Amino acid sequence: MSFEKFNTDVDVIAFARQHSQLFSDQDRLQVEEIGDGNINFVYRVFSDSDSLIVKQALPYIRVIGEGWPLSQDRIRIEFEALKLAARHCENFVPEVYSFDAEQCAIVMQDIGAYGSLRSALIERQKLPLVAEKIGCFLADTLFYTSDLYLGSIEKKALVQQFINPDLCKISEEVFFWDPYCDHERNNVNELLRSDAEQLWQDVVLKREVARLKAKFLNQAEALLHADLHSGSVFANQSGIKIIDPEFAFVGPIGFDIGLIIANYLLNLSGQANLPGDKTERSDYQQWLLVSIETIWGTFAQRFRNHIQQETQEPSLQLPEYADWYIQELLADSLGYAGTEVIRRTIGVAHVDDVESISDPQKRADSERLSLLLGQMLIKERATFENIDQLISRVRELMYCR
Repeated sequence: MSFEKFNTDVDVIAFARQHSQLFSDQDRLQVEEIGDGNINFVYRVFSDSDSLIVKQALPYIRVIGEGWPLSQDRIRIEFEALKLAARHCENFVPEVYSFDAEQCAIVMQDIGAYGSLRSALIERQKLPLVAEKIGCFLADTLFYTSDLYLGSIEKKALVQQFINPDLCKISEEVFFWDPYCDHERNNVNELLRSDAEQLWQDVVLKREVARLKAKFLNQAEALLHADLHSGSVFANQSGIKIIDPEFAFVGPIGFDIGLIIANYLLNLSGQANLPGDKTERSDYQQWLLVSIETIWGTFAQRFRNHIQQETQEPSLQLPEYADWYIQELLADSLGYAGTEVIRRTIGVAHVDDVESISDPQKRADSERLSLLLGQMLIKERATFENIDQLISRVRELMYCR
C-alpha cells in the first residue's frame, strides 16, 4: 500500500474506523474539515455521542501546491512529539490514538471542549490558570528532553529522532531572513513601509538576529515544540491543550518560551486599537503583562527545581550554574520573542490580534508598537536581570511613544 490522499468523507470515515475503537458499527458518522488548512488536511469525525480528529500530511504545502514540496515525515514527528510530551505533561496535550506511516495520518482526541487561546485573547477573556499551565508545560517538556536530565547517549538519540530539515528551513527563513530585507514574501502595510525600510537598514539589529539564528541552527538544548504560538494553545476555564508540534526539533530552549511570550505581546499591541472600551482594553493589556510574568516565573522556578532535584551530572547541579543558565535562557527567550513579533508584523504570516483591526491607520499604529517591542527585545535582551525589568520597559514603550 502506498500513500493516498483522502478524497472523500468516506475515505476519512473508513480511516477513522480502522484506526480507533471509539465508534461502534452502528454509529452514523459525519465529517467536517477544520483548521486553517495551510499545510495539512484536518478533519473532525463525529457521531451523535463521540468525535475524534484525523490529520493527514501531503507531500507539499497545501495552499501552494506541488511547487513547494514538503517532507511528510513531519506527521511522524508530530506523532512522536505528542507521545513524548504526554509522558511528562499528559493533561496538556491531546491523546493520540493511532499513527499510520503509509497514509501519513494520525488519529487523535477531539479537543472541542477547548477554544483557541488566540481567539480568547482577542476577545479579552481572562482565563484562569492558563499562564501558569503554559509555564509548567515549558519547564517539564524542555527539562526532561535536555542534557540536564538525559544521559549523553539518550540525548543524541533524541536529536537524531527529531531531525526535521524541511520545517526548520521554513523557520530559518521566515524568522531570521525575510523580515530583515525587502523580501517578496513579506506582507507590509503600506502605512508602515517607512518603518520597515528603516528596520532593514539597522545593522545592529541584523547582527543580533544573526546571533539568534546561529543558536537556532546549532544549539541542541532540548526538544522544542517550535511553533508555540497562541493558535497552537487551546484553553478553557480549567486547563490547556497544546497541539501541532510538527515543527519539533532539538534546539535552543528560549525559542519555545520566546514564541509564546511574543504572542501575548502581539495581542497587547492589538489591544491598543481593537474594538471596545479603551479602559477595558487598557486593563486587559495589564493582565497580559501579568500573564507574561506568570509564564516566565512559573517556568523559571519549576525548571530550577528540576535541576536541583533531578539533574544527575554533578557539575550541572551547582546553584551558581543554575543561576547563570536561567539568566541566559531569559535573554534567549526575549530575543526569540522579538523575532516572532517582527516576523508577525512585516513578514509573510500575520496574526488576527492585529490584522483584524479594520482601520488601516489604527492597524499601522498597533503594528508600529509591535516593531518597537520586537526591536527592543532583540537589542536589549541581555540587559534585563529579571522579568519585572522587562515588563517595566514594555510599559515605557506603550505609554511614551
